Amino acid sequence: MSEFDLIRQHFTRATQHTHLGIGDDAALIKPSANMQLAISVDMLVAGTHFFADAAPYQLGWKALAVNLSDMAAMGANPKWATLAIALPAVNQPWLTEFSRGFFACADAFQVDLIGGDTTRGPLTISIQIIGEVPIGQAIERSGAQLDDEIWLSGHLGDAALALAHIQGHLTLTSEAFASCAQALHAPQPRVNLGLALVGLANSAIDISDGLLADLGHILQRSKLGASIYLANIPQSTHVKAALVAAQQKVRQGAASANHGDDQKILSMLLAGGDDYELCFTATAENHNKIMQLSQSLKLPLTCIGHITQGTRLAVHGLNDELLDFKEAGFDHFK
Repeated sequence: MSEFDLIRQHFTRATQHTHLGIGDDAALIKPSANMQLAISVDMLVAGTHFFADAAPYQLGWKALAVNLSDMAAMGANPKWATLAIALPAVNQPWLTEFSRGFFACADAFQVDLIGGDTTRGPLTISIQIIGEVPIGQAIERSGAQLDDEIWLSGHLGDAALALAHIQGHLTLTSEAFASCAQALHAPQPRVNLGLALVGLANSAIDISDGLLADLGHILQRSKLGASIYLANIPQSTHVKAALVAAQQKVRQGAASANHGDDQKILSMLLAGGDDYELCFTATAENHNKIMQLSQSLKLPLTCIGHITQGTRLAVHGLNDELLDFKEAGFDHFK
């Protein structure tokens, strides 16, 4: 199979809002009236971002979903994507399932694949996403204001728990692992939330590298600090159960107990990453509007703290003690 046969068979299909898509030297797109383009790119490398034997359908979904999450954080409506993929060899069943997962995500969010590239090499997937946002209304990281409330969508920690289970660092029940693995392999980008936050949120970011690291980016760009409260961080029942189990081992003096086990679970919650929830800030005057938005979207939105003077990110424990975390989140070069 030639490179062009591969593209034609697995990645060429009708588009919804594109003048010219796959098949020429470049795609032709035109933003809608009074819109500007938001553009982002992510690279996924086997062995770094995913296991080389990852299920191709799930990988196809996630490869696009993580890019859609960036659009959500900007309040942009994703419309177009390009896909560059390096393959060790042409594996027809793998390509069929990968493209099926990719287009399942594309169909769910009405995104056109408009071009890209294929080559031989170590398995690497690079996707560029392009969306539209009303001119001057994109939600930027630099927009946080003093005394803003800090909000989170959904809950954190499940993806990190699933990864820890896969790597043998802890053991989940089969039911808990199935649920957490869904968060790891098939994240749900909060596009509808991002669109609804335009004009409501002052700043936003998606949680890809961990809450502390990503909220830290907002604080750095906005030149402000924050106080967040552990008691308010939304956790799934699986994260709560893992914390309870770790704390019980310590209290019972179990031979296998490690006094750092509960800290490891807390680190998965606050710095684990791969959550793809939105963290955003908004004035206290918008609190009720955000709660109403939570109900209309049927998506939990939780206020976890507020923006402060200075540049410090203070994490308050259950007894209001200040917690210290050496690692704030994932960094490719640490």
